[in-house]
Amino acid sequence: MKKVYLDNASTTAMRPEVIQEMMKVMTEDFGNPSSTHSFGRNGKTILELSRKSIAKYLNCTAQEIIFTSGGTEADNWILRSAVEDLKAERIITTRIEHHAVLHTALVLESEYNVQVDYVNVNPDGGIDLTHLSNLLAEDKKTIVSLMHVNNETGAILDLERVGVICKQYNALFHSDTVQSVGKTEIDLQKIPVDFIVASAHKFHGPKGVGFAFVRKNSGVQPLIFGGEQEKGLRAGTEAVHQIAGMAKALSLSYENLDAERSYIFGLKTYLMEQFEAHFPGFRINGKKDDFYNIINVILPFSADKTSMLLFSLDMKGIAVSRGSACQSGSVKPSHVLKEMLSETDLKLPNLRISFSHFNTKEDIDWLIESLKGL
Repeated sequence: MKKVYLDNASTTAMRPEVIQEMMKVMTEDFGNPSSTHSFGRNGKTILELSRKSIAKYLNCTAQEIIFTSGGTEADNWILRSAVEDLKAERIITTRIEHHAVLHTALVLESEYNVQVDYVNVNPDGGIDLTHLSNLLAEDKKTIVSLMHVNNETGAILDLERVGVICKQYNALFHSDTVQSVGKTEIDLQKIPVDFIVASAHKFHGPKGVGFAFVRKNSGVQPLIFGGEQEKGLRAGTEAVHQIAGMAKALSLSYENLDAERSYIFGLKTYLMEQFEAHFPGFRINGKKDDFYNIINVILPFSADKTSMLLFSLDMKGIAVSRGSACQSGSVKPSHVLKEMLSETDLKLPNLRISFSHFNTKEDIDWLIESLKGL
């Protein structure tokens, strides 16, 4: 059976070069990077070269890159430390953030009685920056947490503009950049953001590893204790093979960015053309010019097809996601789409389709043919 993977916003296939790099480190450089003998020193060298490589592509210093298990850990750490250690009295976010941010904010609200305010979301999935400014006008120690690229719709936040607004009101600015690191340029010397996070498996690296950018002299304190690794900010023996794989994946992503971005944008354009030709009643959740590798659409099908849509496509060998996630046999609306759509539209079949450079037009053709057969 033909297999088509169109769920790259969820995770990506590792590049062969990344696997080769990780195999080399696992077999030849397995020493603990905290050990002082030659095996350990070799591991430490790989660790620090990886850190420098990542920092180079983001235009920050190596000392500002802290390795973590991924974006979820990093989001939790930064928000919790902002409240516990930096004495933030308020978190400003939106109701369309990743649950790593939303659930952490709710826990901190309960534990510390911290104020949590939500910026309004426009019908196209964009953030109401006027409302953000109005919220920031209240004089409280604040951390703003807004994601760069929404993982369900691909809506893009203007990081530089938001950073300027935050500095105007002396607020800290944290952005979950899990969907954008490795897929678009991020210049941390130009963007006034205090913290960003990334996960390697979103840019063709291994799962279970990521990093946080923590701007120098931020004052954040550890979430995990027990060792002096990662500048004393993240105890535990570093997963050198995963970190080396992540650095390799990021370097390949940025070295090939222009060509792969153009190719993927061509696939997205082709998909929209095919939808228009075969399903003229389809609608995009968001805007056509949202992030180039994600598209979220409502299909002109009857509502009764909603619950079986993903299953039917899976039977055809097609992997996609749906905003209205099917959980425990019942359809539960996506928390993102719930902020954007009417109750009627939430009941209709919708799909999130997300591409990588491994996809082809033939993949799209098979998706369209499979949808026509439903």
